Amino acid sequence: MDDFIKFNDLDLSDSVLKSVEELGFTQLTPIQAQILPHTLAGQDAIGQAQTGTGKTATFLITIIEALLKRPFQADEKRYLGEPRALILAPTRELANQIFEDAIALTKHTQLHSVCVMGGIDYEQQTAALDQEFTDILIATPGRLIDLIHRGHVFLDRIEAFVLDEADRMLDMGFIPDIKRLMRYMPPNTDRQSLLFSATFNQDVMNLAYKWLLNPFFVEIEPEHKTSDLVEQHFYLLTEADKYQALTRILASEQADKVIVFANRKDQVKRLYNRLGAEHNVVMLSGDVDQSKRERYLDKFKNGNAKVLVATDVAGRGIHVDDVSHVVNYTLPDQPDDYVHRIGRTGRAGQKGVSISFVSEDDAFNLPAIEAHLDTKLKLEQLD
Repeated sequence: MDDFIKFNDLDLSDSVLKSVEELGFTQLTPIQAQILPHTLAGQDAIGQAQTGTGKTATFLITIIEALLKRPFQADEKRYLGEPRALILAPTRELANQIFEDAIALTKHTQLHSVCVMGGIDYEQQTAALDQEFTDILIATPGRLIDLIHRGHVFLDRIEAFVLDEADRMLDMGFIPDIKRLMRYMPPNTDRQSLLFSATFNQDVMNLAYKWLLNPFFVEIEPEHKTSDLVEQHFYLLTEADKYQALTRILASEQADKVIVFANRKDQVKRLYNRLGAEHNVVMLSGDVDQSKRERYLDKFKNGNAKVLVATDVAGRGIHVDDVSHVVNYTLPDQPDDYVHRIGRTGRAGQKGVSISFVSEDDAFNLPAIEAHLDTKLKLEQLD
């Protein structure tokens, strides 16, 4: 299977190749090269991959090709609210991101994608479902169950099913919901199923083998847990000196789009308020409602806000390619959150800088991060 290096090497339809080209994709990422030959042939697959490895395009291209190869016949009856493919995501940010990618990849096809998630106006979503036939439905579990109960969505015609970030689904307690959704779908012999997860424990594997049919397994270890494109610094300073250090970083010429991470919502709020006096700043935390979140994220994406302050939960769904700096105002309690945070920069082949403040309070979290990265971190003094 190693012959697949470029998208052109795969047997893709012209409309998908055209979208892929417009998006600037040429080389397949490791996960795409290993999974697509199997999934395009209709096989179920499990992929262990972090965000940023190209997994979204992997499952979207699989679904789009499957649907294009089996167009609806003129005499086949179709119903509104009856999607052919379902993608489940744990968070609204991720669902939205997948939806944007689906729109881009189906641009030259007649396929219609709809995204449904909690926190968004209900009528707006039912209108999207009632407007025309739905081919690809992207959803968060709670809202989807709600729509099924109210008779707006039917899953009896699902031909392809994707469960993204299965480990997060487990952590967030969504598995009973997904089990319920499975009962509305055709059996795994009558649909293609793909499951992706950043980490695999026994629970995730049990689900995978229960819901998938003889799946092909691909494990993509990040080359390094952190990208070579991210230059990492750890500065030793007191809690009291952190804010001044942050303003110095923001004042530097190189800092043109910066994400500042803090562990708690109250810390994020305080930073947002203080920084707001001198900078265009937006924040993402559990306290910010969905419509505001999207507005804030757009503002940050299009450069109208230079600084984004966020908690880890909110930071998970951020995919902005030109982030110059990530600042860890506080070191995360979970080492994989550190990897996730700094992965927001150094994306799409661009270099990025990650700066972590290490005060007496943060020092407790250092050993776990060092163990996770399998490296001894060099602590520097801020000149």
